[in-house]
Amino acid sequence: MKRIGFVSTRIAGTDGVSLETYKWYQVLERNGYECYFFAGELDTPEDRSMLEPKAHFEDPEILEMHNSFFGTCQREASVTKRVHEIKDLLKKRLYEFCGEFKIELLIPENALAIPMNVPLGMAITELIAETCIPVIAHHHDFAWERKRFLINAVQDFICYAFPPNLHTIRHVVINSAASRELSFRRGISNVIVPNVFDFEHPPSDGSHKSKQLREELGFNEEDLFVLQPTRVVPRKWIERAVELVSLLGMERPRLVVSHSLGDEGDQYAARIVEYAERLGVEVLYIGDKIGPARCFGAGKEDGYTMDDVYQAADVVTYPSGYEGFGNAFLEAIYFKKPVVVNRYSIFVEDIEPCGFEVIAFESFVSRDVVERLKHFLEPQNLGPALEKNYELARRYFSYEVLEKKLNHILDSFVDSERSRFALRRT
Repeated sequence: MKRIGFVSTRIAGTDGVSLETYKWYQVLERNGYECYFFAGELDTPEDRSMLEPKAHFEDPEILEMHNSFFGTCQREASVTKRVHEIKDLLKKRLYEFCGEFKIELLIPENALAIPMNVPLGMAITELIAETCIPVIAHHHDFAWERKRFLINAVQDFICYAFPPNLHTIRHVVINSAASRELSFRRGISNVIVPNVFDFEHPPSDGSHKSKQLREELGFNEEDLFVLQPTRVVPRKWIERAVELVSLLGMERPRLVVSHSLGDEGDQYAARIVEYAERLGVEVLYIGDKIGPARCFGAGKEDGYTMDDVYQAADVVTYPSGYEGFGNAFLEAIYFKKPVVVNRYSIFVEDIEPCGFEVIAFESFVSRDVVERLKHFLEPQNLGPALEKNYELARRYFSYEVLEKKLNHILDSFVDSERSRFALRRT
């Protein structure tokens, strides 16, 4: 099984699913596999990609359909009919994808976990059932983890395909809580593969670009550059980062937000600006200036990358109320930056026990948090703590950890085929 097909709604940009897809692709390619891509938006190599607009969750018809599914318990018969029509179209395209690139194993990236595109999940499920193709289903977050999906008119489809329980699928989740819930709710065994980063290769020197970015944003060498490296969505709790900046007592308090708006509208971004004005904090949204550094679209545009932003920062804030794992946390550790983090549930269970030295708080920012941060930033404390964090991350969340786990999963398909062959012979 050397030809692997990634399938998702979108494999582009700097969202968590696209970033982790890129990391899996890198690890698989260096182990001799060839990777191909199917999605509604792609930054991937053109000669290895098949674009299908109906696979995107932002396709106008898919989006309209999605909005009609949630917050109600009833759907029209005409909508059911159209779901199946789009499902059949997508299944046909998936068959074409597998045929054109001679795909031997599929990796659906979150497309069988969260029902952002219901017809796509159903199409993938039927393809698997009809072909018995080996599948590693990489689940980042499930419908039951998001309250906006709890009341819905598609529970039948969700039980059918999000995720399906088929014998050729190996299910991968990114945290311990998801593993328990998947077993409890669906009776599906699974493997935990955390988010990772390439800690064997430290970041290159980007002092010129990072200095240029600081100057462009109006920071001098003495100013504290506080970075919020996430999308602008409510669960990121960016208000807490604003409060931290306010309490730091800086001459010109500013918070830099690196990403553009998320997929939940722009009301929250406006709310953050309004709240920050009350506290005397300036919020700088710089997502339009920043391109990916370690993803498929890297190098296609001039300008700054996330590498430059991290290297320009003095402090990284990560006050999320909920995260599937924590890409931005690992990135901050990679660039050896101090992190102020809310103790969200996955952090408490899967990351904190590793022993990282961070400024952790419980749901709200107090003056004690600010004092601990100032103490942490003292040179005699900062250097040793950041080096320790880097080494811990290399041990627990490196590409080598991912490589070992993926190879084990891939080997399981070979073992299963040998067992079936032995049974056929007897």
